[in-house]
Amino acid sequence: MLAVSLAALASLCLVQHIPMADTLVYRAEGAAVANGTDLYGFTVTEWKLPATYPPFAAILFVPTTWLPLGALKVAFAVGNAALLALLVHLSCRFAGIPAGRARPALVLAGTAVGLWLEPVFQTILFGQINLALVCLVLWDLSRRDDAVGKGFAVGIAAGIKITPAIFIVYLLITGRVRAGLTALASLVGTVLLGALVLPHASIDFWTRRIFETGRVGKAWIVDNQSLQGLFARVLHDAEPGLMWMVPAALVGLAGLWVARRSGPVWGVLVTALTALLVSPISWSHHWVWCVPVVAVLIAEKRVRLAAVVGVAFAARTMWLLPHEGDLDLRFAWWQQALASPYPLLGVGLVAWVAMRGRAGDDGPRVELPGPRGEYVAGVAGRSRRG
Repeated sequence: MLAVSLAALASLCLVQHIPMADTLVYRAEGAAVANGTDLYGFTVTEWKLPATYPPFAAILFVPTTWLPLGALKVAFAVGNAALLALLVHLSCRFAGIPAGRARPALVLAGTAVGLWLEPVFQTILFGQINLALVCLVLWDLSRRDDAVGKGFAVGIAAGIKITPAIFIVYLLITGRVRAGLTALASLVGTVLLGALVLPHASIDFWTRRIFETGRVGKAWIVDNQSLQGLFARVLHDAEPGLMWMVPAALVGLAGLWVARRSGPVWGVLVTALTALLVSPISWSHHWVWCVPVVAVLIAEKRVRLAAVVGVAFAARTMWLLPHEGDLDLRFAWWQQALASPYPLLGVGLVAWVAMRGRAGDDGPRVELPGPRGEYVAGVAGRSRRG
């Protein structure tokens, strides 16, 4: 099943001549570091894409300049497929699915199906690093609280792409102070390393570029599946301003409150959903957190809900709508749900977790991995911290 899925994906990439635009941006960032040129002064590809990540990420991209372009694209495609398999494995373990003879088959089958989930598929086609970041965060947060260096990988992920920094807040508000401070120190370390190697680029990014959301792309296009994208399309306004900022702030606070009251499993997932909702731009391929969400729902035997979530992330409804030019801002009322499936589903899942917590449904008991691979009991529901 996995072989057939991989062969189909590879054939599609070859036939369509997939450009893997983001891989080209990463390579250009690495070249800028290696050659000492302006990191935030270039654009590449026919879409004129600039660098948008912190200097630390650009340093990590230097090795992408060592391979010919064709070999680099193959490496990214194969690497992302392998990272998906790792994410499915981590998700099964995170969800408390028992290890045994069935686990390898489940991981292979999950990888075969997961390749066609829209966020995963788009990640591979763009040559993105979303799967690597989710694996870093999920691996780190699924470890026991007394695990050595817990939080370090979260800080590294935040140093590469700022959004994962919300998990530092999650660690601190749930009483995991040591892990939270470790993550914060790790993040600061990435900033200092970037400043040491690229002082001018660091000043440019942290004082100017970080605030230029427009560099990332147009917030109102259907590619953007955040609350800002939803409100921009509903209001037919490219810059909804306070009309999305206030709801986003409320959703952010509510999401963190729900995450704090949830257990170690749903707390992490709600935090991830909250980050995707409130971020000014969450491209559809950022929603690769759908993989652990589906795994946890299956582990809780909520098969129907898992099926609904899986279908929603495989349906690609936003791409079925006419969206050339500024048509994204002219959708009819009945098209809005099709244009913004992920933020609507994200808000719904956060609300569902909150309501089941109020009803006293802590969910089934699961096992979370300890620092040496052993498992300790946890609860996929409301935290006993209160």
